[in-house]
Amino acid sequence: MRIDILHGDITTRPVDVIVNAANSSLLGGGGVDGAIHRAAGPELLEACRRLRRSELPDGLPVGAAVATPGFRLPARWVVHTVGPNRHAGQTDPALLASCFNESLKVATGLGARSVAFPAISAGIYGWDARQVAEVAFDAVRSFWSSPSAGAASGSPLELVEFVLFSEETTAVFRAEFEASPGPWT
Repeated sequence: MRIDILHGDITTRPVDVIVNAANSSLLGGGGVDGAIHRAAGPELLEACRRLRRSELPDGLPVGAAVATPGFRLPARWVVHTVGPNRHAGQTDPALLASCFNESLKVATGLGARSVAFPAISAGIYGWDARQVAEVAFDAVRSFWSSPSAGAASGSPLELVEFVLFSEETTAVFRAEFEASPGPWT
């Protein structure tokens, strides 16, 4: 598996799955969530409303993940996950790690070969970008080395991208990546 760290717009990435840092309502919002909803078109909102009417009437819990089609995005699917909000007292790194782990599980369950992540919970949810990067890389490493996922299971996943909107966050992720050896090439 290869890890790439890119500065740019996640909605333009030609990957199988982009991960949406959603809110629990799944009905759109600001930041990356709003950008993904705008780029995917109104069909994404309708798909999320269907999820709310059926399997997620109370919304998507923090740390969980669920997939929808990508509609007008280059990505075939969107995996929505709700990151912990530090300002609301959600300070457990395990909740943040769950966002990455569950998103990877959903993506590989779809047969995805490539996934793009934003900096889940950094920014408005108050998590430091360095800690998000550290948790993200640990989660990917754990996923990849797990007997039930990653390399040991013959997962088709070949590429994980971290697509970051700001140059500052991109620099933080690159520095953490260089300091965090992993099984990727």
